[in-house]
Amino acid sequence: MADFFALQFISSRGNEYFCEIDEEYLTDRFNLTGLNTEVQYYQYALDLVTDVFDLDCDDDMRETIEKSARHLYGLVHARYIVTTRGLAKMLDKYKKNDFGKCPRVMCKSQPLLPMGQSDNPNIKAVKLYCSKCEDIYNPKSSRHAAIDGAYFGTSFHNILFQVYPALMPAKSYERYSPRIYGFKVHAPAALIRWQNGQRDDMRRRLRHLKVDSGFVEDDKEDLDTEYEEDFEPENVTNGPVPGGPVNGMA
Repeated sequence: MADFFALQFISSRGNEYFCEIDEEYLTDRFNLTGLNTEVQYYQYALDLVTDVFDLDCDDDMRETIEKSARHLYGLVHARYIVTTRGLAKMLDKYKKNDFGKCPRVMCKSQPLLPMGQSDNPNIKAVKLYCSKCEDIYNPKSSRHAAIDGAYFGTSFHNILFQVYPALMPAKSYERYSPRIYGFKVHAPAALIRWQNGQRDDMRRRLRHLKVDSGFVEDDKEDLDTEYEEDFEPENVTNGPVPGGPVNGMA
């Protein structure tokens, strides 16, 4: 019943990030709780999404309802993709690189995931999250860059890796070091050394607390500086260096 609208929607240019929502999910009113206040002409929009729309209206009204139907589909989509079925469909798209690959060279073409920076619509456009460098990027296509981030939500990408932990890539300790004729550039090199020192210190503290930092080299490197037994983690402070980032991480 709801196949026609959904298939037409996800096959439209610019909607490649979306997956098809199951008919049973769309027709269960519990899954739509609260959306009637978010969508103009909610009932007409829902009828259109579920392919039971039969209102005889002019072109302008039809266009307005279609716009509301697309908005409704996006809001329901954010809820659907954190369900078991929705996660499985998005996982399939993730494995096929439907969302693109990380542009950072050191991430070696790690697949990306769409994410929102707000769960409220009309706040922020969709971004792409890399689970390897844990950074976010703008979509390359202007069509994708115009998608509302609320259609994917702020939690989807984290929930996916909690449900499928084997997909979480090992963090890379490798970083680019700027050079001129083979020699490291002094100022950036000094900053990088300081940042690496801060990172090593963090890893030692995590090791002391028996917390896995997730870095690939943790099992290979010998971080031989150990903390004393009376070490209190909450009393440790790291002052910034001139020109360095506040949190000490790159």
